[in-house]
Amino acid sequence: MEVSTSKETQPFDENSIQKLIEELQEKCEIEKHLPGGGYLHMSDELPYLVIYRDLKDKEDEEKDRATVRLILSEASFLIIGDKDFEGYQRLMFSLSEAMSSKFKSFLLLEVFAGESGSRGFKIKGPAQKLSTTINVFKEELDEMNAGYSALNFTDTEIEDSLERQPPGQPPLLSLEQLKDAGCLLIGLQVPPVYRSQDGEEYPVFFRSFKDNFVVALHKTIYDFIRIQTSSGVKSYRALGQKNLQEKVLEIDRELAEIESSYQFLWLVSPANIRTIKETFFKSNYEKVLNYHYRLLPFDPDVLKRKLYNLKIEEVDDPALSYIFREKREELDLQISMLTERGLDSFFYNSMMLYGKISRELQREAETILKEVPEQEQQDFESILKAEDFEVLAHKEFEYFRGQDENFSSKVHVRDDVNILMVSRGELYLPSDYKLNANETKALIQHEIGTHVLTYYNGNKQPLRLLSIGLTDYDTLQEGLAVLSEYLVGGLTANRMRTLAGRVVAASARMHGADFQEIFRLLYNDYNFTAQRAFNITSRIMQGGGFTKDISYLKGLVQLKKHLEEGGELSPLLTGKFSLEHMQIIKELQDRRVLSPQKLTPRYLHSEETKEKLQQIRKGIPLSQLINA
Repeated sequence: MEVSTSKETQPFDENSIQKLIEELQEKCEIEKHLPGGGYLHMSDELPYLVIYRDLKDKEDEEKDRATVRLILSEASFLIIGDKDFEGYQRLMFSLSEAMSSKFKSFLLLEVFAGESGSRGFKIKGPAQKLSTTINVFKEELDEMNAGYSALNFTDTEIEDSLERQPPGQPPLLSLEQLKDAGCLLIGLQVPPVYRSQDGEEYPVFFRSFKDNFVVALHKTIYDFIRIQTSSGVKSYRALGQKNLQEKVLEIDRELAEIESSYQFLWLVSPANIRTIKETFFKSNYEKVLNYHYRLLPFDPDVLKRKLYNLKIEEVDDPALSYIFREKREELDLQISMLTERGLDSFFYNSMMLYGKISRELQREAETILKEVPEQEQQDFESILKAEDFEVLAHKEFEYFRGQDENFSSKVHVRDDVNILMVSRGELYLPSDYKLNANETKALIQHEIGTHVLTYYNGNKQPLRLLSIGLTDYDTLQEGLAVLSEYLVGGLTANRMRTLAGRVVAASARMHGADFQEIFRLLYNDYNFTAQRAFNITSRIMQGGGFTKDISYLKGLVQLKKHLEEGGELSPLLTGKFSLEHMQIIKELQDRRVLSPQKLTPRYLHSEETKEKLQQIRKGIPLSQLINA
């Protein structure tokens, strides 16, 4: 967050202070520019205020420009300007009095930098009166210090003193005023290890220091709230800002626009796949034509320049800063891959993007292929075509509209599509697509009950990236989609073998195998039909080696472990993210940044689903997650 200090406002008077308090109580959350470059961002629902005061010495202030950023992501913070300090004191007294009346107690916590070269935190406060909270603060700060052993931090010092302000500065409120207002005051002196003695910041280290500091601060404040107040806050994760700042929304919007400017899967898939297949089969599985790709609809240099012009370093919210930085790295890799289609570097970047194959995943894949036999193709009485699937898809759309009348999506039946897929919340399927009724039920929930649904749910959140997808969202998305196939009774033996085959094919590619070698491995060694061996191989060899397909089994393995450990299924459908993001998602939900999800899939409400989820929680092997 960037706080402008250029706006001049009138000095405080009793009328303006009273109006500010009334506005806070009416709106619950306010932002106000104050005299002398001050600023107030405050929530009426949280009984604390973190404070930083501008230094009078402008030379020192220039050196200390980083310290103020330690508090800018708080839901309740005050920057004291360099004019009318007595007015600020009256404001703090009035705010404290009003909030302590509401919550029984109120905490003022002033943060300021220590001397250059210092290596320890110093907590200044009523050690006897707030012994539990201050001890929590010390423990959290000492734990934070331990992570920076190279800096030789000293243990956090507790100073039980009436002097809780920066040296040479007047107190925020006198002891008598604190008692009259019903509030408590803690001062925290921070070692300025994130800048040089000349004031030059170390941006990468500062980001890490700030993120860890905010956690320690929130755990301390939550301890105070839990013991001393009547507030209903249930977790320290709920203490961040509820309303996203314009800088955050701008970066989220621009990252989403960059990813939406191209269709990654579309541009990676070959436009001549049917010709490749015909030639390969006619040549007795020997001749492989070169893949031909669609033209790029963007200039990679321009797009990367736009990507790295985003000032993510100005986002002070630790959770959002983290997801923005990793998303930028992912988009950078994707753009590079699209310029390298057909080159070895495409494959190397694909491994960076989707990860290597763990021993556990390799074992699961090999076990499935060993224990689950290939099923012969059955003659089904009812074979559905693309237009039949389109009708069923629209029925599922109607089910979603029953939950949210604003839901909308489309189905595209096209000649130049070789696989069923969802892009930007809309369904694409090949015009010659054929499948049986059982497969249809599974794929409806895979594509629409998962991919379309999570796109729409994410699109209804304030962060657009939750519909586009946070970093590595594919793994959880495909795990959820495959699980849905099982829950509706459509996960066949051949389908499970396909997922395992994709892993062994990707592993073979990682060990240098070419198209023909991977095909023979699947066809001869693992008894796949020629048709299915080709489909797996051709997907893995897109671009020169596209390892996204390991995400299906990898995601199912991760999701199964999540459920076995007591994790819930429904919250994972809030948008497109990875399991690693669940803590951040939970924090944003606790802060009420995210709203409840709009849609839930049809299968989630059935008794069959509940029984099957119980089996998974009890540890049923993956090779048994097959519907007859």
